[in-house]
Amino acid sequence: MSKIDVKDRKILYELDVNARQSFSKIAKKVGLSKSSVSYRINRLENEGVIQNYYTFIDGIRLGYVVLRLYIIYQYTTKEIEKEIIEYFLKNKATVAIYSIDGRYDLEIIFWIKDINQYYNIWNDTLKRYSDYFQDQVLSFYIKYITFKNSYLISETKNNFHNQNADMMGGGKQVKIDETDHNILKIISSNARMPLSEIAKKIKINPDTICYHLNKLKKNKIIQGFRVNIDYSKLGYQYFKTDIYLKDYSQRKKIINFIKTNPHLISINETTGLSHLELELHLKSLTHLHEVMNEIQTRFPLAVRNYKYFNFQKIHKYTFFPEE
Repeated sequence: MSKIDVKDRKILYELDVNARQSFSKIAKKVGLSKSSVSYRINRLENEGVIQNYYTFIDGIRLGYVVLRLYIIYQYTTKEIEKEIIEYFLKNKATVAIYSIDGRYDLEIIFWIKDINQYYNIWNDTLKRYSDYFQDQVLSFYIKYITFKNSYLISETKNNFHNQNADMMGGGKQVKIDETDHNILKIISSNARMPLSEIAKKIKINPDTICYHLNKLKKNKIIQGFRVNIDYSKLGYQYFKTDIYLKDYSQRKKIINFIKTNPHLISINETTGLSHLELELHLKSLTHLHEVMNEIQTRFPLAVRNYKYFNFQKIHKYTFFPEE
């Protein structure tokens, strides 16, 4: 676990609110000099607390179908599991890959243009690895709502966390041009890249880059510029809980209640599986049960049961496919 103080946490939070803001702006907000902010960020990067800066892109508005595949292994070795992960990493349609401890062993998220594309991917996968899959579960994302890491600055319930979110899905499809596409591809995994560097890569002037970025934000294709933090270095674990409701009419009230929890990372709305999917950064499994007990106490008889798992390792995390 890395040693970070209150100022480090405030800096990380500000980077998560807007990773493109300048060191000067962050310095004013956290009460430090610009040089101190620069030094601390460099240290956090070198220590691996900051993994990278990414752009949260609404792929559904771009016309992508967002799929999630859970896999349960059988007859595998560590070498075979590594090979399977490498195989999916090489697939240009994957945007996220996680190793899991719990109900499943592996999660892969794809952005595809149509279901035939996924069929071809899955057909090739089965030819190679079907003997190692005991089971697999496929679902479609309808919405993905992700919250800023508010626990960095406050571990108590707060109202600002309720409003401070980015969302994929829920809006009309937007057409983009080649320049837009090239910009998104570049900044998807490097959200702090200066306009001048983006301009050099695409070979157009910085003013044009600025215009396209503003257009992408206005059309809500770019939802935000975020920081990817190694939560484990801060003493947290990454949990997913699937909630099954006895009284579905309480779902919206439960969402409004849990949205004030600063440890909530995202709410997934998908086809099939559970009625409500939550992802949280928590200190332990006991902490997860405390969160769920709080929901069950606040909404008695609303929750039938819940299942959970722990993300053990993030192999890939971005918001734009390579192809």
